Amino acid sequence: MSVTGTKMRIGEVHTLLRADYPDIELSKIRYYEDKGLVQPERSRKGYRLYSDRDVACLREAIRLAQEEFVPLRVVRLRLIEQGLLDEAPVTSTREAARSVSNPRVVAIPPAPKPRLTVMARPVETVVVETTESYSSSDFLAATGIDADDVNQMISLGLLLPVAENGSTQFSSLDVRVALAATPLIARGADLRLLGALRRVVEREMGIVDDLTASLRSPVSGLSLDEVQAVTAEVAGEVAVLRSVLHERAVRAIFD
Repeated sequence: MSVTGTKMRIGEVHTLLRADYPDIELSKIRYYEDKGLVQPERSRKGYRLYSDRDVACLREAIRLAQEEFVPLRVVRLRLIEQGLLDEAPVTSTREAARSVSNPRVVAIPPAPKPRLTVMARPVETVVVETTESYSSSDFLAATGIDADDVNQMISLGLLLPVAENGSTQFSSLDVRVALAATPLIARGADLRLLGALRRVVEREMGIVDDLTASLRSPVSGLSLDEVQAVTAEVAGEVAVLRSVLHERAVRAIFD
């Protein structure tokens, strides 16, 4: 039976999760909590109390880690993006237990979300002549982005440099991505939020891929050039729909 209304104890949650993941151990649930992948409440006696949202969060964390082999630090970002997890500092189970047993311990509040800077005038995107590839130093010079931000953008999959002859090389598309991100970085945007856009694009291209799958069949009778042309048209049509949906969503912010 659940405690305090819809709240469940860890044993009940374990039973629920084993229906989908028979091999899941109770210790794994505690481990995920210790890694900041779920944030159950605590009773006055220190018992974990899980909500339905916490259970959904655990299910998604297990799926991402065990089925898609996503690293746990990335799993946490995915959970935050999906609204299953609040963006709060990672606190170990032992620290949480101490804060419950000792009321004098003050919990550290979640870090405030970054505020975008309001510019006096729009930031102008610098247009540069692009070549086939850029060394790290050339890339930094061409984009003007801080090296730490570049490294974070690489870790988020926004930039895709390759190793050639013992050195890191960036493509002209990397430069364009960096320049497109520059105005948002100047406004103070969290790069992790920009990294989420990459996954949005991947999902959008999954739609394009599904819509054009039949064109790539040998029985379609289309040449490679024809397939590429139609695929580009479909991608453009999807982009137009997305643009209109964006416009509606932006208007809804002020309604």
